[in-house]
Amino acid sequence: MSSILLNCMGTVTDHSEYSEPEVLFKNPQIHVKNPHLDTMEEDILYHFNLGTKTHNLPEMFGDVKFVCVGGSANRMKSFAQFILQELALPGNMDNVTDICEGTDRYSMYKVGPVLSISHGMGVPSISIMLHELIKLLHHARCIDFILFRIGTSGGVGLEPGTVVVTDKAVDCFFRAQFEQVVLGKVVTRSTELDVGVSKELLQCSSELDDVPTVIGNTMCTSDFYEGQGRLDGALCSFSTEDKLEYLRKAYNTGVRNIEMESTVFAAMCRACAIKAAVVCVTLLNRFDGDQISTPHDVLVEYQQRPQVLVAHFIKKRLGLIV
Repeated sequence: MSSILLNCMGTVTDHSEYSEPEVLFKNPQIHVKNPHLDTMEEDILYHFNLGTKTHNLPEMFGDVKFVCVGGSANRMKSFAQFILQELALPGNMDNVTDICEGTDRYSMYKVGPVLSISHGMGVPSISIMLHELIKLLHHARCIDFILFRIGTSGGVGLEPGTVVVTDKAVDCFFRAQFEQVVLGKVVTRSTELDVGVSKELLQCSSELDDVPTVIGNTMCTSDFYEGQGRLDGALCSFSTEDKLEYLRKAYNTGVRNIEMESTVFAAMCRACAIKAAVVCVTLLNRFDGDQISTPHDVLVEYQQRPQVLVAHFIKKRLGLIV
C-alpha cells in the first residue's frame, strides 16, 4: 500500500522533503478542509439530527467558546449540569436537555458558552462525531473556541487518580501520528496538541486541591484488551513479561497513560487549526494490573477530576476567578 502525507494545511504530498509555514492554532476561525461543502445546498449532520436547513446553527451555537467531549452520554450530561452550577448560570439542572435527542448515537448539551458532547468508545466513534462537530462549529461561525476531550485512561507508572494532560498523542508504535486510510491510501497526520493550552491547564491544576496533574504522552490503541497489552481478555498470546516490557518501552518514550481516542482527536483538531487538549484521569497503574477493582465511589471521584480541572480553566478564561 502506498503512503502519502497530509500536512497541516491539507495538502497531500509524498514523503519527500516538504516545508510549510507554521500557521497552526493562529487563526481564530475554524478551517474546514473540504471544498465540496461550499457546493452543497444543505448539510445534514445525520448523527446529531441537525442540519443547515432545519436548524439555525449560528443562533443555536454561535456563542460557543468551549467544547468538551467525552465517551459517556451520562457523564457529559453530568458535566453540563456541573458547568451550569460552576458558571452560576440561570436555569435548573433538571432542565439541561439533549439537543440530539432525536438520535441515539450521541448526546449534546449546551450550557451558556459551553458545549458538552458524548463521543462513544474508540477511534471510529469519535471520528464520526468530530467530522460533524467541526462542520457544526463551521456552519455556526464559531470563533476563538477551545476543544477538550475529557475522560478516563489507564496509567503508565502513575498513581491512580492522576490527571494526564496530553503533550503528544502517540500510536501503539509510540509515533506522534494518526494514519487514516483514504481511497486505499494511507494519509498520515500529526497529533501534536496546543502547548499553550496544556501549560495553562497544568497551571490551573496547581490552584486546585486533590487534582494531581502531569503533562505526558498519551498512547491511543485500537481496543481495550490486546491492543493495550491486557492479560485478561478473551484472547491473549503474550506473557506477563512481554506485557511489562512493552509498558516499560512506552514509559521510556514519555507515555503516561493509555486510551482509545486521542490520536484521531489530536490529528483532526490540528488539521483544522483548532486549539485542543486531552485531559484524562488514570483509573489504575497498568504496571500493577489490568482489572479496575477500585471501589465505585472512588472511581466516581476520579472521573470528576478532569471535569473540575477543565471547569476551573473555563472560569479563569471567562474572568470568573483570578
